[in-house]
Amino acid sequence: MRHHDVNIALQRSLPYISSMIGVEKIKDARARIQHIAVRTRLIEFSYPETDGRRLYLKPENQQPIGAFKLRGAYNKIASLSAEDRSRGVITYSSGNHGQGVAYAARALKVKAVIVMPGNAPAIKREATAALGAEIVLVGPGSAERQLKAEELAAQHGYVIVPPYNDEQIIAGQGTIGLEILEDLPDVETVLAPVGGGGMISGVATAIKLSKPSIKVIGVEPELAADAQASLRAGKIVQFPASEVVRTIADGLRTQSIGPINFEHIRRHVDDIVTVSEDEIREAVRLLAANPNTVAEPSGAVAVAGFLFRGDQLPKTKINVAIISGGNIDPEMLKEFQGL
Repeated sequence: MRHHDVNIALQRSLPYISSMIGVEKIKDARARIQHIAVRTRLIEFSYPETDGRRLYLKPENQQPIGAFKLRGAYNKIASLSAEDRSRGVITYSSGNHGQGVAYAARALKVKAVIVMPGNAPAIKREATAALGAEIVLVGPGSAERQLKAEELAAQHGYVIVPPYNDEQIIAGQGTIGLEILEDLPDVETVLAPVGGGGMISGVATAIKLSKPSIKVIGVEPELAADAQASLRAGKIVQFPASEVVRTIADGLRTQSIGPINFEHIRRHVDDIVTVSEDEIREAVRLLAANPNTVAEPSGAVAVAGFLFRGDQLPKTKINVAIISGGNIDPEMLKEFQGL
C-alpha cells in the first residue's frame, strides 16, 4: 500500500462531523432545482486511444449559465427564509458561481452582489452583470474576495452564498451524482474537477452512499493541486494566490478547499490526480469537436485526467467525466484549435 493510501484509510476511520450531508438532502435539492436546472444527458466520448475504456461525458456546459454552479446556487438561495432573501445575497467568485448566484437571484427576485477578481475572464464578468447583479472587483486571491464579501455582508446585511463550503451548495451539486447513477447504473468510475471542492463533495456523497463500489476520482491542475496535497496530508493545505493563478483553468484557482468540503472528500473520494496545462489544452481541443461538449479549461480537466492519467486511475471499463462548464472565450478556443 502506498503512503497516501494509508493516510486515506486512516482518514476514513475518523468519525463523521455534523456538517456531513446525506442522500436525502441531495434528493431535497433535486426537487428544489428541477424547474430551473437542466437535467443534462450523458454523451459517449469517441476517442480511439483509451485501451478499451469507455467514457461518458456529463455536459454541465449545457446549463443556462453554461456551468454546473446554478445547481448549488439556486438550492442555497431557494432554501433561505423570506426574511433572509429580502436582505439580498452576496458571493465571491471567479466567474461561474457568480453567474449561478446572479441567475438564481434574478429568478427568485433577490438582490445579488458578486465580488470577483479583476483578472476573471471578461466573458464571465459581462455575463454576470447582464443577469442584473452588482459587480465588485478585487485582486486575484480567493481569500481576498472572500474577505471583501464578508466585509460588505457585515455592512449591508447581505446573506453570504459561499461558492463551495456550504451544505446546501454541496447538496445542489450532488444532484449531478444522482443523475449519473440513474442514467448509467453500470458506471464504475466517476471523474470530477476539483476547485474548492463543492462539486466533488456532493457528487461523491451521492455516489458512495448509493453504491460504495463506484470509484470517485478528483482531477485538478498541477499548478493548483492544493486538494491533492490536502488529501495526502490529512489536513487542509493552502497554496499562495501567486501560485494558483498560473493555471489556465481559472475556475480552479482556489487557494484551498473548504473545511466542510474536506470532510466529504476525505470520507468519500478515492483519489485526486493532477494534469498539466498542455493536457488541459488538448482536452479542450478534443471536446470542441462536438458543439455539445465545448468546455472551458476548468471544465475539461476531468477529461484530461481520463485521457492522460490512465496509469493512475482504476482499471474500469465504464467511466464518466463531468464537464463542469463551457464558458470559454472564443479567441482562446481558436488559439487552442490552432485557428
